[in-house]
Amino acid sequence: MGPVDIRVERERPLDPEAPPPRPRASWHLRANAIVIAWLGLTVAVALGGDALPAPRWLLVHVFLLGAVGTAILIWSEHFTVALLRVRTPPRRGSLTRLAALNAATVAVLAGVSAGPWPVAAGGAGLMVGVVLWHGTVLVLLVRRALPGRFGHVIGWYVAAAGALAAGGVLGGLLSAHLGHGALHERLHAAHAEVNVFGWVGLTVLGTLFTLWPTVLRTRMSERTRRASRVGLGLAVPGLAVAVAGLAGGWRWVAFAGLVVYAAGGLAALVPLAEALRRKQPHTGASWTLAAAIVWFEVALAADLVVVATRRAHEVAAALDSLLPLVLVGFVAQTLLGSLLHLLPAVLGGGPARFKANAALLERGWAARLAALNLGVPLLVLPVPRPVTLLGWALVLGSVVAFVVLALTALTRARPGGAPPPAAEDAEGGRTWRKSLPAVAGVAAGCLLTAAAVVAATSGGSGPATPVTATGSRTVEVTLSGMSIRPAAVQAPVGTVLTLRVTNADAQRHDLRLATGERTPLLAPGRSATLKLAPLGEPVDGWCTVAGHRAAGMTMRLVPTGAVASRPQPSTGHTGHGDHAATAAGPARLDLAAPMSPDWKPYDAMLLPAPGGAEHRVEIRAEDTRVREVAPGVRQRVWTFNGTMPGPVLRGRVGDVFVVTFVNAGSMGHGIDFHAGATAPDGPMRTIQPGERLTYRFRADFAGAWLYHCSTMPMTQHIANGMYGAVIIDPPDLPKVDREYLLVQGELYLDEPGTDAHVARIRKGEPDGWMFNGTASGYDHAPLRAEAGERVRIWAVAAGPSSGTALHVVGAPFDTVYKEGAYALRTDDPGGAQVLDLAPAQGGFAELVFPEPGTYPVVDHSMRQAEAGAHGLFKVAGR
Repeated sequence: MGPVDIRVERERPLDPEAPPPRPRASWHLRANAIVIAWLGLTVAVALGGDALPAPRWLLVHVFLLGAVGTAILIWSEHFTVALLRVRTPPRRGSLTRLAALNAATVAVLAGVSAGPWPVAAGGAGLMVGVVLWHGTVLVLLVRRALPGRFGHVIGWYVAAAGALAAGGVLGGLLSAHLGHGALHERLHAAHAEVNVFGWVGLTVLGTLFTLWPTVLRTRMSERTRRASRVGLGLAVPGLAVAVAGLAGGWRWVAFAGLVVYAAGGLAALVPLAEALRRKQPHTGASWTLAAAIVWFEVALAADLVVVATRRAHEVAAALDSLLPLVLVGFVAQTLLGSLLHLLPAVLGGGPARFKANAALLERGWAARLAALNLGVPLLVLPVPRPVTLLGWALVLGSVVAFVVLALTALTRARPGGAPPPAAEDAEGGRTWRKSLPAVAGVAAGCLLTAAAVVAATSGGSGPATPVTATGSRTVEVTLSGMSIRPAAVQAPVGTVLTLRVTNADAQRHDLRLATGERTPLLAPGRSATLKLAPLGEPVDGWCTVAGHRAAGMTMRLVPTGAVASRPQPSTGHTGHGDHAATAAGPARLDLAAPMSPDWKPYDAMLLPAPGGAEHRVEIRAEDTRVREVAPGVRQRVWTFNGTMPGPVLRGRVGDVFVVTFVNAGSMGHGIDFHAGATAPDGPMRTIQPGERLTYRFRADFAGAWLYHCSTMPMTQHIANGMYGAVIIDPPDLPKVDREYLLVQGELYLDEPGTDAHVARIRKGEPDGWMFNGTASGYDHAPLRAEAGERVRIWAVAAGPSSGTALHVVGAPFDTVYKEGAYALRTDDPGGAQVLDLAPAQGGFAELVFPEPGTYPVVDHSMRQAEAGAHGLFKVAGR
């Protein structure tokens, strides 16, 4: 059996005088020009490097989705037609699929890099639809064809289309940020595995059955059909199990699936090895494909080691370190080797032109092959940065050389016909010389485009003139929950900032500054330090992981005056939803100003304890709510169930509370109920966005109890609004006419997480104090009572750093209950003027309003009362 001829010959016109019909090769000529363009763009992205929003992700996906995806769509259809000897599908459908695939690729690249995420998710959905359409077309071609020797190959292409459909779905989920923390990392690993070893790997293995002996110019092994069926029967289910194992976090399931896939890959390579024994590689195409096969086996072995030795959520990080080996060693060389062999046939022009184009494309192939394969280990191994840059130079130099030669060959192609063979060599030389300016222009265009991208994405942040250092400062920066904390750092002009960056999340992050400094990609718990030049102008920072910048992982370094007693707040958008401009310091609070028309006060009326011995409640942590915290002052707060304080839990001694805690925020949160007695390790742990846990506790003691976020630093989480009250009635608690609850908290203005905001929280210097989430809110919406009624006022001091001395002007307390015991009862001869509570303490006081009127209720720490811990009782006559 001889080699399979997959070249596309030109059809010569019957009438020499008539216009020649469009040659069959012209479609592939135009289509492969798109592949060459994507390769050129890949080089431009690589040169753009760190200046791009997500440099590593963009480089991978421009190459895999753009260049490789387009090539697979073109050639898998062409090989199917050639091998089955069926009529070519309507070109309109092929063109539509190709255009849709490229449009989907652009949408994914734009949506993930710059947002919004629905653009990326929509592009992923369109891509899934295109490949499923493509797979359906291949299946229909098989059904129309007569039984033949090569039908088994098409199954690999159909399975590869299914793999990309699965990879597209996973990519859409990742772009929509539906997976967080460890789940995100598992989905990332599954996404990479199914795309590289499914969409690309299955397509390549299927193609090599016919392409490899054709390139070697030898006959196909008699074992090919059986090897293909056995290999496909193992590879597809093995890959499915591996992907499911990675997504589910079942490491050994994933490893078992990869072993089965590897067995299928080895079975598919058996006939290729037989062909190699009969004929040694002798061309640039054959040697390049041989190197790609070797790297495929190396990559698969390394993949098995990674999955076997790393925890499920760590696999994605380890696989990322193997990307150069997979993408350059295996995928890029497969694409280059295939194009080296196929492009001369596509360009057509007869035997002489075919030889000339083949010779052109293989010019210097040995040096290019050596450079590329020497560069691969330099990109994978932990070597100094200059050596890594050398590896990039070798790889990109080899790819650029091929792109230039391919563009030259494309410019030589003339769809109208070919010159006489005798004139071929001379004309080829002339065409080569004539095309040199065009080729040089294209190469220069790629370089200028990359330079423009760098300039457009990195300019404008660094100081135009040198700034003299005036001091230094170290800032702790935390990466977690799709946010960078602090989101803004303010420092006097000339300050030399040192950023100690820690990844406190369960997925990988980095920090890139517009001035060029950047951390490496940090695994969970890892840290890095950045030392900056003296601060002169605002500097933006962001996480370069795909989609994270668009999701809000940004920060800003803002210079202030050389002498500043107090930094002004940042008003820049931090990616956390709406924000409000505020001013700094207590003097900014105009507590007599009217509240906004849409403001609604927190309902302080306390309902009686519900019946039953078990109470179930869901509490959702959110950190994107914007609330009016003082008259005319709105800012982002962190809440439980959207309110500050959170929902009130009430019961009796012995009642059981089952709390479903849901993290609906953008960072890690936890919850701590002071009313329960339970080891904090499990129920009080921090959970990541999208996760939930069940917190169960028995209320064995009466009192007014605090609950709050348990995530460190707790000062920030409590100060930003994550607190609430649990009321457990003392036995035989008498009925009263009205019950109110006042939870006092501190007010810190500005955007949560800014440098000034955090500094004031740490120093315990609030801008104001609040009852139930609003400074002086009950001045504007007074609490109601009637003269002669007995009123019980429950109180909890949420802090985080200050307590309260609750006092009602004009009405002494005749009952005081504090921290689980009565300090004063109605039958006692004395009275009380304050209910004094330290931070986190609670209790209640009772009183009877003697006559109609307006009675202030205040924190008798007058500084706190004058800064917002103030309200009114409007008492009507009966």
